[in-house]
Amino acid sequence: MRCFLSCLPVFLLSFLLAACGPAETPRIPDYRTLGELRIATRHDAISYRVDEEGRASGFEHDLLLALGDSLDIPIKFVPYPDATRALDAVINGQVHMAAAGLGQNDRLPLAWSKPLREVDYVIVGRSGSRGVSGERDLAGRTLSVRRGTLAADKVSEIRKRLPGVNVHLPVRAGEEKLLADLAEGALDLVATDRLHYAFAARIHPELEIVHELPGRSGIAWALPRDQASFATAVDTFLGDISANGRLARLADRYFGHVRRLDDADITTFLTRIRERLPHYRAFFHEAEAQTGIDWRYLAAVAYQESHWDPQATSFTGVRGMMMLTADTADRLGVNNRLDPRQSILGGARYLAMLNEQLPDEIPEPDRSWMATAAYNLGMGHMNGARSIARRLGKDDHAWWDMKSVLPLLSRPEYAQRLKSGPARGGEAVVMTENVRNYHDILVRLEAPYEPALPRLRLGQAD
Repeated sequence: MRCFLSCLPVFLLSFLLAACGPAETPRIPDYRTLGELRIATRHDAISYRVDEEGRASGFEHDLLLALGDSLDIPIKFVPYPDATRALDAVINGQVHMAAAGLGQNDRLPLAWSKPLREVDYVIVGRSGSRGVSGERDLAGRTLSVRRGTLAADKVSEIRKRLPGVNVHLPVRAGEEKLLADLAEGALDLVATDRLHYAFAARIHPELEIVHELPGRSGIAWALPRDQASFATAVDTFLGDISANGRLARLADRYFGHVRRLDDADITTFLTRIRERLPHYRAFFHEAEAQTGIDWRYLAAVAYQESHWDPQATSFTGVRGMMMLTADTADRLGVNNRLDPRQSILGGARYLAMLNEQLPDEIPEPDRSWMATAAYNLGMGHMNGARSIARRLGKDDHAWWDMKSVLPLLSRPEYAQRLKSGPARGGEAVVMTENVRNYHDILVRLEAPYEPALPRLRLGQAD
């Protein structure tokens, strides 16, 4: 064989070797034939994220799991480094669809689902930097933008009108990284969508919108053009969950609370994370060890209650870091409400008790949010609100519905039916939504609690 190959002309040998090289990646079969629906995605704060323990979640992640249930097919997520490669995977037949916070782009050889949500685009800068009063002020500036996005297309259109605009398309950098770099002064301006800006501004209050880009778009899923029946099934699913309110509830779960805090609230919170939280972090860790509740959630509740002030006292008589009433403190065995450790451990036990008192059918995270509202109202008022929700035809297991019912507790026509009397249910909603925000910020800035392993003494057996 070696002699045969060595005697061949060079051009013929090259042809034979090329023919024997690796074949082009074949297109995957239909999802029914394959037995799974493969989804191209990318890591993103909104669409698809993985926590410290390897658990995936996100707005589109949860939607796609629901789609899999609807189609009776398992979902397999295939992460790609950026949206461009995720779209290429659909075009090349390596996956069945892409879901990666994609703005619908009709110039690509793809079909698109119905929109999941609307989005608009903005240019973000830093407070105190050179202002942008109009598009012409962008001349001479450098706009950084994630490649493959509609924001990138809009920036390209600006550069055609204003040749002096510089465009920076970093490799494998998503909006979260770009906005963090902008906050640190490493970038000049960033073009992104308004929701990603809102997420970033909660931990970088120095960011501000300096210019709004024209036009709105829809975030949608990218599908192959030759799969009409699959596209119809996807659109039918999206139409159904939009009609029954599930789409709105899921959107609220992931980003309905994001814009509740103003810049002053965020700046104060970040300052107190640096200055106050280190004094009490060990107590929150201990509380998680006792109750199983994420210490960062407990810290968020404590901040909402007292701004981490162990001496806090309200006009109603609640006191301490977790603002416990005297009766509640007695039941929990808290002797000194102004002692931060006792208050944190007692408040954590109380929140855990409220969580356990809710029906088993209430899922997380709605369960934790309803327990948080009950921390403010008491479980009697929460049960009364759930009864009102059922009479109004609302889902008393869903926070989305309950946060529209709780404010009714202060209205006489509803309060007169409650054994526990009227209550400021609207305040409980505001408290819970703020806790959600504070918890999200703490998850991004603070590490999870990891119990220390006992140290072995020298010579101790393993």
